[in-house]
Amino acid sequence: MPVLNEERHLAEAVRSVLAQDYAGEMEIVVAVGPSRDGTLEVAEQIVATDPRVTLVENPTGRTPDGLNAALSVARHEIIVRMDGHGELSPGYIDRAVRVMRETGAANVGGVMAAEGQTDFERAVALAMRSRLGLGSARFHVGGPSGPAETVFLGVFQRDWLRRVGGYDSTYSRAQDWEMNWRIRQMGGVVWFDPELEVTYRPRPDFEALARQYFTTGQWRRRVMKQHPASVNARYLAPPVALLAVAAGTVGGLVWRPALLAPLSYAAAITVGGLAMGARRGPSVAARVPAVLATMHMSWGAGFLRGTKGD
Repeated sequence: MPVLNEERHLAEAVRSVLAQDYAGEMEIVVAVGPSRDGTLEVAEQIVATDPRVTLVENPTGRTPDGLNAALSVARHEIIVRMDGHGELSPGYIDRAVRVMRETGAANVGGVMAAEGQTDFERAVALAMRSRLGLGSARFHVGGPSGPAETVFLGVFQRDWLRRVGGYDSTYSRAQDWEMNWRIRQMGGVVWFDPELEVTYRPRPDFEALARQYFTTGQWRRRVMKQHPASVNARYLAPPVALLAVAAGTVGGLVWRPALLAPLSYAAAITVGGLAMGARRGPSVAARVPAVLATMHMSWGAGFLRGTKGD
């Protein structure tokens, strides 16, 4: 569990792991980055109350470095990837291990069950779990069990992590997707099971959300550059939408029909967003269109910007 600035959610995340009804021995390795809040103090309190929890330092604070640091001291042959702002559903580990043994999969995982605690976070959760928000990936919207490109977090056979050399430390984001790609290229199976859910806590405001999706777009471009065969229309949709909206807006100053692109996009996310949020009340529904636009446009801008050297 790599953590950075997770004072708000860390205790819940660890509690959800310790509460798992699993017959085998378990340990939790928390890789703590240089946080600006009380994450380290919360982690130290947890360690003081349960000997199954171990802390390791992650001086860079970067996720792949934290994951690799935790792997370096983990003692078992089954590795459960966990975040500091998630919660495992009851029976998650037991079921994942059973599915792994039944299928022989290198990695087994399920749904990123986004769940907000404020109206803004609820709006983000709705967007994240919709096709209009992030496309049709099963780990967002659900679907049948079977082989998949990637899954949320995952439960791994450690031997496969050894074979592929662990997480690529050059990635600030998308390191899970990138490693799953390498696993599949080496003949391993990444298996999706819709019964496996991890509660995910969305970003708390527009600034944090925009920053998250900008960097996601940047690193998705890096994955495509490093692995050209991984190009997917779903990942190209945000930059295409951004270019269409920008070109249509500028072009509309001299040729009115060009405004059709930005107006059509605005209409789609407004109607779709309000419909998605209707059951959650007007306060949530009113936020969904702006959340969708923030996610799409930030991802697109990050993709077009790329990372250093792209």
